[in-house]
Amino acid sequence: ALSEVLAAEAVSCLNRAMAALRDIWEEIGIPEEQRLERTEVVKKHIKSLLDMMVAEEESLKERLLKSIALCRKELDTLCRELQLDPFEAEEESTILQMEKNLRTRVEVMLKQKRDRKQELKTLQEQDRDLCDILCTTPFCIDSTAVPSLEDLDRYRRHLASLTAEKEQRREEFVSSKRQIILLMEELDHTPDTSFERDVVCEDEEAFCLSMDNIAALQNLLQQLEARRSLNEAVCTELRSRIIALWERLQVPVEERESSAVH
Repeated sequence: ALSEVLAAEAVSCLNRAMAALRDIWEEIGIPEEQRLERTEVVKKHIKSLLDMMVAEEESLKERLLKSIALCRKELDTLCRELQLDPFEAEEESTILQMEKNLRTRVEVMLKQKRDRKQELKTLQEQDRDLCDILCTTPFCIDSTAVPSLEDLDRYRRHLASLTAEKEQRREEFVSSKRQIILLMEELDHTPDTSFERDVVCEDEEAFCLSMDNIAALQNLLQQLEARRSLNEAVCTELRSRIIALWERLQVPVEERESSAVH
């Protein structure tokens, strides 16, 4: 292997350096005892350097193993929170590859968690708006937990149903309001209760579309229609009496026609 070749070269470099030192010491005439001392110093320098390099690589290995343990722990928690099956790492991979895979997986699952929590928040905001308009109770869901995909799907369907209900009630309100305004104009009736003023004068978007309000709206419409029917009946009876009086008094046709416009 290439690493073994490089290791052999390192040993060869060391041997060459030691041989060169010995030649220099001999040429200088350094005594044997001092040569041994100097050789010992060289050995200590090399050993210290190698020990430091080994310690650094051991520290890297420990950091990777620690990161793997932390990632596994975090993944277990995330799998429980997201209601997913436990994550199985490839045991055959190297420490470096396993650490990278686990860390990447943690990042992916943390994003899933953030996305689900954000969607839940958005759905709850929509829910509050719809509940304010329809006077209904909010959807029952634990805000502290991470919602499952099924929970979010149920929530979306619930809001779609509420939105459809709101549109239906809004159409009913707008249609009834139009008829009520026409009847009030026809009856020369000014809105005299707070509810009537809310119906006729308030902004359509601000009107609370509760079931009680929709029922009260229908009730008001029926009352106005009944009053118009009563007025029509009274008018019909009065017209009949006028015609009868004209007949009895033998009022000419021209005079009748001039009065008929009223």
